[in-house]
Amino acid sequence: MRTTHQPIESVLRPSGEVAEALDRGAPVVALESTIISHGLPQPRNLEVAAELERIVRDAGAVPATIAVLDGVARIGLDEGELERIATEPGLRKLGFRDLPAAAALRASGATTVSATSFLAARAGIRVFATGGLGGVHRGWVETQDESADIDMLSRTRITVVCAGVKSILDVPATLQRLETRGVTVAGFGTDEFPGFYLHTSGERVDWRIETPEEAAGAMRAQDALGGPETALIVANPVPRDRQLDPALHDRVLAEALEAAERQGVSGQAITPFLLAYLVKGTDGASLEANLAAVRGNARVAGLIAAAWSRGN
Repeated sequence: MRTTHQPIESVLRPSGEVAEALDRGAPVVALESTIISHGLPQPRNLEVAAELERIVRDAGAVPATIAVLDGVARIGLDEGELERIATEPGLRKLGFRDLPAAAALRASGATTVSATSFLAARAGIRVFATGGLGGVHRGWVETQDESADIDMLSRTRITVVCAGVKSILDVPATLQRLETRGVTVAGFGTDEFPGFYLHTSGERVDWRIETPEEAAGAMRAQDALGGPETALIVANPVPRDRQLDPALHDRVLAEALEAAERQGVSGQAITPFLLAYLVKGTDGASLEANLAAVRGNARVAGLIAAAWSRGN
């Protein structure tokens, strides 16, 4: 039986700038696109997308915002493509499992953490900046609801700079799952795991790194040791003066969880429901804390990518 293979360019296409940077070993940072299409209102979403790319450039790296357009995974978007992600109605939200169908059906969509991690690594990008990871949902014993992010990070050699996991999740259970799956977690300048909107979740981390160079050193050690192709999570907390007020966070989150149970919200609908409830219940303060975290993560990711590039 004869098997035909699609050329990789037909399903995955780096921009000219990203391809050139990768060819010469220059630092590149992947950025996800769901925050543009699904996480922010227009026109602010496009402004933030451009701002995050500027932050990465200022840190010394080339930004590569990732999305799927007309079935092709674009690794790095130009201005027109960014605007399309920010404004086109009906864009899908694509996880890793959705990529083959999107390619075959020439669909367009924004990529989640699992899809962005995979596509970035497939393109040869080692560092990825995002807001908060997915993880184990509350009530896992009953629902067994766990984000695909954990599985993807357990088999993808990429460094993810994030502000922890979304605080609507079961943070201790998520850290346990990451440990079981062999994913290294290090706090960036902290001994505590960040709480997404909050500076800390109250959970401790086993490793602390202080500089981008130390993060790059851990990346090189991963490669030297070999073993499973797992990720490195660099957990970078939102500054205390930019975090959501912890008491307000806890009160509104409790209300959101009660509302979700009362309305029977579950499955894939639970995360957007809870996040939207937090935005409304905090008068937008949770969104501002999220953006503060993402900005800091983009900067740290750029510095880590630059340090990684210098040592290779």
